[in-house]
Amino acid sequence: MTDAQWFIFVGGLLLFMGLTASILKRSPITSAIIYLAVGVLVGPSAFDLFHFNPLKESALLEVLTEVAVLISLFSAGVKMPVPFSFSQWRAPILLATVSMTITVAAVAAFAYYLLDLPLGAGVLLGAILAPTDPVLATDVQIRHPGDHDKLRFTLTCEAGMNDGSAFPFVMLGMGMLGLHDLGNFGMTWIMVDVLWATLAGVVIGVLAGIALARIGWKLRSKPHQHQLMDDFLGLGMIGIVYGLTVMVNGWGFLAVFFAAVALRQTELKLAKAAQVAFDASKTQQSARASGKARTELEPAETVSEGALVFKEHLERLSEVVLVLLIGGSLYLNSWTWQAVWLALFLFVIARPISVVVGLLGTHTSWRIRGMTGWFGVRGIGSLYYLMYAIENGLSETLSLQLIQMTLIVVTLSILLHGTSVKPLMGLFWRRGK
Repeated sequence: MTDAQWFIFVGGLLLFMGLTASILKRSPITSAIIYLAVGVLVGPSAFDLFHFNPLKESALLEVLTEVAVLISLFSAGVKMPVPFSFSQWRAPILLATVSMTITVAAVAAFAYYLLDLPLGAGVLLGAILAPTDPVLATDVQIRHPGDHDKLRFTLTCEAGMNDGSAFPFVMLGMGMLGLHDLGNFGMTWIMVDVLWATLAGVVIGVLAGIALARIGWKLRSKPHQHQLMDDFLGLGMIGIVYGLTVMVNGWGFLAVFFAAVALRQTELKLAKAAQVAFDASKTQQSARASGKARTELEPAETVSEGALVFKEHLERLSEVVLVLLIGGSLYLNSWTWQAVWLALFLFVIARPISVVVGLLGTHTSWRIRGMTGWFGVRGIGSLYYLMYAIENGLSETLSLQLIQMTLIVVTLSILLHGTSVKPLMGLFWRRGK
């Protein structure tokens, strides 16, 4: 298609989605399925008007998926309920660590014994497919900052963290393939890729979120009363936090998520402190004076809330683009039994077992464990890790194999999870938690 035809095509799709938003919201499928179907129709599987080659365009796709994941992680982080408590976060932390490890190991074993891949490639494939996706899983994630649904919280928090916790396994797989230095007995990997990179990501993210929240609060309060551009502040924090963390060999995805969490948590703590001070002043001052105190102490806006709407729009736009590219990457012969069996093994065996084992000893109900085990949506994050490996020296032969398997797993995830999410979530709520 020509440039003009592409503008008409994409513009028409966006107009259609915008005009039918209320209808699509009531439909039993997610919007990602529509984008995928359109991509398949214009791609080599049907009319062959467009073909996107992930191997040749790996650098471009790495950047696109990287940006999409970062925006989604920020959006997920600012919607985390407050206040933070370890008891509430215990389940998602276990999912992002214990369950992640089990899933990587299970996929690696499947790839090694049944798909005849080298063990290092199996570990890399497990790391690519293990993390749940923050971009395509919006229908099972927290809808707004005041949403306290436990299932949505668990899935959102897990997706926010495991995009960072998967990276050590990516580096392990690449190291086993000779593309990364693991050190003697794996000590470099343990000390740098696991411990240092994780700690650096969390610390940098938390400090940056706290700093931006306090600066924004101070500037909005008297005597400054500055008008702030929250969209730019949110994007700026994402860029600085991610870039700084990567520069010190930390996990940038983890840093951005925790920066957003710390930003939201700190802003609400400041608002609560201002409210306490205002309530105290009411008992000592007249109505006029107390109104003045409230104006001085409690700004009407916060950076996290102001930036969230804009980030969600960017998130939807990135979903349209990337799912169209997935559809335009598929050939009919991409659908091999090996790839389909891998996807079913991941969805039906590896993910549910990893969730059950990871949540042993927690107070999570079995109904929530079952739903969490099924809704391990795979998507844009998996594509990013794959493109990262390709750009860092993965051989062409392995690249083609992993691209084909990853595309089929992501496609089946969009189809299976996209058609089941609304009926199952509706049944879950009707029967109570």
